[in-house]
Amino acid sequence: MHRLSRRPAVSSILRANGSRYRSAAAAQSPASSFLGVEGDTSNKWYSVLTGGRAVSGTGSALRIQLPNGMLLGKRYESTAAESDASSPPPTGEKYEYQAEVSRLMDLIVNSLYSNKEVFLRELISNASDACDKLRFLSVTEPALLKDNVDFDIRIQTDKDNGIVTITDTGIGMTRQELIDCLGTIAQSGTAKFLKALKDSKDAGGDNNLIGQFGVGFYSAFLVADRVVVSTKSPKSDKQYVWEGEANASSYTIREETEADKVIPRGTRLTLYLKRDDKGFAHPEKIQKLVKNYSQFVSFPIYTWQEKGYTKEVEVDEDPAEAKKDGEEGSAEQKKKKTKTVVERYWDWELTNETQPIWLRNPKEVSTELYNEFYKNTFNEYLEPLASSHFTTEGEVEFRSILYVPAVSSSGKDDMVNPKTKNIRLYVKRVFISDDFDGELFPRYLSFIKGVVDSNDLPLNVSREILQESRIVRIMRKRLVRKAFDMILGISMSDNREDYEKFWDNYGKYLKLGCIEDRENHKRIAPLLRFFSSQSEDYIIGLDEYVENMKPDQKDIYYIASDSVTSAKNTPFLERLMEKDLEVLFLVDPIDEVAIQNLKSYKEKNFVDISKEDLDLGEKDEEKEKAMKQEFGQTCDWIKKRLGDKVASVQISNRLSTSPCVLVSGKFGWSANMERLMKSQTMGDTSSLEFMRGRRVFEINPEHPIIRNLNAACSGNPDDEDALRAIDLLYDTALVSSGFTPENPAQLGSKIYEMMNMAISGKWSAPADHQQPAFSQPQNQEPMEAEIVEPVEAGNHKQ
Repeated sequence: MHRLSRRPAVSSILRANGSRYRSAAAAQSPASSFLGVEGDTSNKWYSVLTGGRAVSGTGSALRIQLPNGMLLGKRYESTAAESDASSPPPTGEKYEYQAEVSRLMDLIVNSLYSNKEVFLRELISNASDACDKLRFLSVTEPALLKDNVDFDIRIQTDKDNGIVTITDTGIGMTRQELIDCLGTIAQSGTAKFLKALKDSKDAGGDNNLIGQFGVGFYSAFLVADRVVVSTKSPKSDKQYVWEGEANASSYTIREETEADKVIPRGTRLTLYLKRDDKGFAHPEKIQKLVKNYSQFVSFPIYTWQEKGYTKEVEVDEDPAEAKKDGEEGSAEQKKKKTKTVVERYWDWELTNETQPIWLRNPKEVSTELYNEFYKNTFNEYLEPLASSHFTTEGEVEFRSILYVPAVSSSGKDDMVNPKTKNIRLYVKRVFISDDFDGELFPRYLSFIKGVVDSNDLPLNVSREILQESRIVRIMRKRLVRKAFDMILGISMSDNREDYEKFWDNYGKYLKLGCIEDRENHKRIAPLLRFFSSQSEDYIIGLDEYVENMKPDQKDIYYIASDSVTSAKNTPFLERLMEKDLEVLFLVDPIDEVAIQNLKSYKEKNFVDISKEDLDLGEKDEEKEKAMKQEFGQTCDWIKKRLGDKVASVQISNRLSTSPCVLVSGKFGWSANMERLMKSQTMGDTSSLEFMRGRRVFEINPEHPIIRNLNAACSGNPDDEDALRAIDLLYDTALVSSGFTPENPAQLGSKIYEMMNMAISGKWSAPADHQQPAFSQPQNQEPMEAEIVEPVEAGNHKQ
């Protein structure tokens, strides 16, 4: 084995204190001659750490003699010791992000916009902005308009070649503006213009410009392979042409030299459509898109449409008819033959004729105009039940017109889908979307129709999807509040039939609101309507019920059933009817859940009269004590017979004519709810037993059946007839209380048996005393029949 020398490693030397190595280096006189730096007392060493950079010899360094005669200098001082605290930190080189323009354009176009139709909306919005800019600048610079003071947007199509041309008379662009606005992706000329207005002293209040993001122009590539922009700015004497293709990473700009393509002012966009999108070049399609998205743009939009008119033209006569006419009269007397033809021609047609009435003062708009706007916008033929036109200012500013349709368009039972397309959202009069999922209205108010126009609504770049923000939540609250005010106005109308018509169509929607919107319970509750024990033929509101309450009545009573008929005949009503207490009838499946979520109204709790512990406001403790003492043993006897079918047997305070009733537990399902849950298609049967809760069997001690059973309990508690009577009494109470018997066939056999006992021998003689018809007496021999021959009388047999 070779023993390694204990020489210090290079790394340990670098970490060690360098004083001893400096002294050793200074003592070696041949160092300077060895390094070839004679005459220089400050020796320089080449450091590996500095990449061969010469360092001062006065610093700490290490010389290592290599076998091949090379000398390696190694710095061992720390970086912190070497660097001066006052020297600035080293800065890295600055680079700019690089992007493949064609891929970036593809992402912008196909990610921001989910519907190809919006390309026309975006380009018309840009044209409207161009006209707005020139109109604003012309106030201080009238020379910009020159002789052409009209602002308009014109759209022409060539369906044979798949070309769409959009021309506006707006501000136009110079060569540099073409490079800045169209050559720089996501740079908005409108945004820069607005910033300049904001910084200017003469900004004023005109802020109706639409574009903000600088990508609306590129939506043209959704449907076009090639786009040509020819523009003329009033600030320039030359007209320039910008041309770009969908998959190209470059564009061209040239000066317009063809005289027939020169425009006085503005911009002309020519879209050469893709093969699959040439359907957008049809004039009817363009007109439809303009009316849908840009109907309320403040500048006139003209589309190139084919028109026709009828005229009379002469036709050549048939030779045979001409000869016949010649025989009948002279040539001068002949009547020339004509026919009606349709002459076709092309001309400009104004497409956005309807004015946005929500921008006008509500005092200046008549009811007829509101109804006409409603019918045209939503394709309705019936006038709305109510409308509300309002403007909200302050933290959030928007204008809106809301309507309550006369008839539900989706049907009274269709409340599952919240996407109804009933609210049309506009931003600065440009249609954005009508496809919402509860952003502006909750599901239970989805039947409300209307328009909402905002100038500062927070949208994403594509202007299609609402962002979930505080402003949207504030808008939602105010829209919901206005909708409730509008519905409340219908309910307070002098014509009761108006609200009955509303309730017939939209009552279930408001009941759904009791379940889904706890914040607006105070607004929903006054609008609810129900039948009651004192109004079986018409519906009443909760306010009317509270007004009719007895002075000592503390609660609002209700009973849930499947119909008014079954509700008014239920045994639960007997004592309340005697006391003239009104009871609400909840006959819709959703009613019971809605009332349970509402809990109370005007500090009056809702009480289900079919559940235990019913308090009717009267208590006679001495009478109750006497009843319990008299019938307590009977209650225990009945409970023992029924077993687990009931939780307990109690003396009832709600019965007057019925012998018994079966009430639900205080926190369990009622009979009506149990019936509804069993009928659910996707219901969970495993939870029925748990949610069914306890059942209490209440008896009426004043009924003859209960008194007879009380006597049986005292005299012969094991009598079979008495026990069978208890079973039948329980099964009958199940049916009369709204429950479903577990074994209907067994219940039927018990009823038949009891009927047989009741009517046996009542209308017929006993079997041992009754002689069957046509029976012969006993011990009597049968008689033979005597045959009699017929006797002739005259010529006839008799």
